[in-house]
Amino acid sequence: MVRIRETLPAVSDPAKGYSVPHENDYSGMAALSICESLLLAMNDRGILEGTEIVGVLRDAAATHETAAGDGGEREAHLAVAALINRIISGGNSVRRK
Repeated sequence: MVRIRETLPAVSDPAKGYSVPHENDYSGMAALSICESLLLAMNDRGILEGTEIVGVLRDAAATHETAAGDGGEREAHLAVAALINRIISGGNSVRRK
């Protein structure tokens, strides 16, 4: 298994005010889209209730919030947790009926 952290070079320079997309960014976006579609499909078919989906997302966020790592890895985990928490807050994780 290839760890994303090992293949993702630093391509952002906040001091210069830019962030360059990297191929792994697209992989992450695709993975997020696929997972979102799967969660919505499971909800639509009655496999998971909306509260269970939110629970899955909260578990994922908590895992990243408590993950260990050096400064850069820790920062990445916290950013992932923040993104998941924004998804929960935005209500996009379940369909509104």
